[in-house]
Amino acid sequence: MKQNYERKQAIALQYQSDKQKAPTVIAKGKGLIADQIIDTAKEKQIPIQEDRNLVELLGQLNINESIPEELYEAVAEVFAFIYRLDREKKESN
Repeated sequence: MKQNYERKQAIALQYQSDKQKAPTVIAKGKGLIADQIIDTAKEKQIPIQEDRNLVELLGQLNINESIPEELYEAVAEVFAFIYRLDREKKESN
């Protein structure tokens, strides 16, 4: 019996609106590397958004590569999610 096992994937993006036109891939990996990216994000209290389809698309990019214009809308939704979480966290403190 063949198992359909997909290895976990993770992509880390960075965006500095005053310095960058678009978010940039700063880390990516599968399996253990993905686990390390996720663990680092958790340790640094960086919000994590799960979106398998977006990860697959972003996984085709190289590290230090800016996201293409076609993905702006999808990535903007992720950043909006992160900003909402950050605002809610600040308001609860």
